[in-house]
Parts: sequence; structure tokens; C-alpha cells
Amino acid sequence: VQLVESGGGLVQTGGSLRLSCTVSGITLDHYAMGWFRQGPGKGREVVACISGSDGNTDYADSVKGRFYVEFDDANKTVYLQMNNLQPDDTAVYYCAAAFGPVCMFGSSNFDSGASYDYWGQGTQVTVSA
Repeated sequence: VQLVESGGGLVQTGGSLRLSCTVSGITLDHYAMGWFRQGPGKGREVVACISGSDGNTDYADSVKGRFYVEFDDANKTVYLQMNNLQPDDTAVYYCAAAFGPVCMFGSSNFDSGASYDYWGQGTQVTVSA
């Protein structure tokens, strides 16, 4: 199983980026796909999740209305569209897959990442002031 993120980079405040997570070795229908981030000196934070069974999404309060997650089943890719980026969004962003196709946002194990089976290597997002 491989999860490979791409699309990170340097962007100015208010800008946008679209992260991609291409998966192999699993079927997206059977997994919940989460996006996490870890900023400098901070702990890991769940950002968004999309359920493989029905495409339902959920977001952390800090990104609601700015970030959007979707998946392209045919290309086995999960996207995180990030708009109106702020310096506090600076972090390494990771995608992860949890077997069982329903996001359980608000569950401590789900939000902490403990429920996830596979992780990508991360992609750096830096937002300049």
C-alpha cells in the first residue's frame, strides 16, 4: 500500500493550493481518507476527512469554509483544496487511510490518527505573511 502526497509549496497569505494524495494497493470505497497536518512546534491535527462509501466530508473548525476534500475514484486520488491560506496553515500535510469507509470525526482515535492504517510521507505547505 502506498499513499503519495504532492502539491505542497510556498504561497502568500490569501492564496490557494491543491494537495493530491494518490493511493495504490487499496480500494477507496473501503476506506475513510483523512488529511492531517503538523505545524512547527505543534502536535498533529486532523484537518478533513472524506468517507469512501458515500463521499461525506467533515472538517476541523479551523479550516471550515476554506478547505475542501474530494476524491477521484477512477484515478485513486484524494484532493485537498485549500483556499484563503493563512500563516497558521503552515505545516507538513499528510494523507492517511482508515479501513472502514466512514469518517468518525470527533472520535478521539480518529482525530488523533490512531485509527488510520496507512500514511503518506507528507508534503510541506508554507504560507508567507
